[in-house]
Amino acid sequence: MEILEDSTTPMSPLSQYFNTSEMCVSVLGVLELESPISPPDAISIVTDVLLPANPRFTSIMVKEKSTGERKWKTAEVNPRDHIYVPTFPNDLSPYEYDAYFDEYATKTATKPFSQSIPLWEIHVFNYPTSHAACSIIFKVHHSIADGFCLMNTLLSCLKRADDPSLPLTFPSRKHSKQPKNDARFGLLSHLPRRISSVVSNFGWSVMKNTFVEDDPTPIKPEGDCMQLVKPIAISTMTFSLDQIKQIKNNLNVSINDVLTGIIFIGVRLYMQEHNPQSSEKNSSALILLNTRKAKAYKSVKEMLETDTDAPWGNRIAFLPVPIPKLIDSTLSNNPLEFVKEAKEKIMLQRNTLSVFMAAKVFDIVNHVTGPEVGAKLFKRKLKNSSIMISSMIGPLEKMALANRPVKGLYFTVPGMPQSLLITIVSYMGDLRIVFGGEKCFIDQQKLKVCIEDAFKRTLMKAAKRSSI
Repeated sequence: MEILEDSTTPMSPLSQYFNTSEMCVSVLGVLELESPISPPDAISIVTDVLLPANPRFTSIMVKEKSTGERKWKTAEVNPRDHIYVPTFPNDLSPYEYDAYFDEYATKTATKPFSQSIPLWEIHVFNYPTSHAACSIIFKVHHSIADGFCLMNTLLSCLKRADDPSLPLTFPSRKHSKQPKNDARFGLLSHLPRRISSVVSNFGWSVMKNTFVEDDPTPIKPEGDCMQLVKPIAISTMTFSLDQIKQIKNNLNVSINDVLTGIIFIGVRLYMQEHNPQSSEKNSSALILLNTRKAKAYKSVKEMLETDTDAPWGNRIAFLPVPIPKLIDSTLSNNPLEFVKEAKEKIMLQRNTLSVFMAAKVFDIVNHVTGPEVGAKLFKRKLKNSSIMISSMIGPLEKMALANRPVKGLYFTVPGMPQSLLITIVSYMGDLRIVFGGEKCFIDQQKLKVCIEDAFKRTLMKAAKRSSI
């Protein structure tokens, strides 16, 4: 590969942390197509759409010898170095191909990137599974960008299946209503309490990021994993967005609040089934938060502008949120109260100033110690929590890739130190929940049953409350 010597770009501390001897974090996305796609079409998409989208897709990471600081250096790209088309036996059943795909996705998620070429891959699984006629795996190193940027890039490759000339639309981002007096007098009357909240939550966040680790439980093993990337099994389940909205409207909370509450209930039920004593254990979740001012998707071109409110890169915060316990009978018997408590705990940690202060701490650490030591401390921050939760919004309409309708899509984040990764994406009125569980530790089927149980309990209580 030819490296172009005249083009280097600094990297943010977070982007450097994701690609060190301590961490190798990627974003693995899957598009489920209704018909197969040929390798030439895949190469055309890469050449015509992906490579021109952003210089990061044509850059490799280099390291300064004196400081250890990483930078991006532009290089020439051969698309064939990044596109993989695996071969398997022909004429098998969809369920047999499910097993092949699951194993292939696990190996793809675990395999490290070659550092001599740009850090992305495309895998074309042209065999019919029970979910799709063809599955496309996009694997992109997290150093290149976060999920918000990569979703924007993916959307630039896709068109509306019904009419490519029309734009894709997305679910509204309405927040739960706040009391009027809070909007009118909140700034003054609640100022002392808010200052106290910022200080106390920042202090708890610092303690959680450095010293306070969750108890060992059925979702968090004792001791450290020696592997750079834990082998994970990937499974999914689907909920109706309309049913989630029914719970949302009943409680006057956000969709993310409902989903997080259901996940927390399901995880606690799973822990109890494995070990009833784990009810009293302290567990927390790391919730990924997009810190950009603009939350709606922008074109990749807009994200690269200097004055944009949705800049390219890793603009995310990691919020440690305690998972409420199921000891209290009220929470056990009324999941709606559990969802409310989960929302309150999230709001306590989501204070903008405390998020900003926590991010600044790691900027200072990186400047003083360098990326390797900074990555070690950052990894400790992440692994102190038991699970990671991340969500993305997908379009309402069916999409098409190279004129092939997209039946479904989902993503996960291999390389995170937790043993349980939970990601969520909406598409065509459904919510796809993805579980990336450490192999031989997380019982995926039992976990899905517990999450389904939590969803049914919450929906039933919301329906009863609405009928009163």
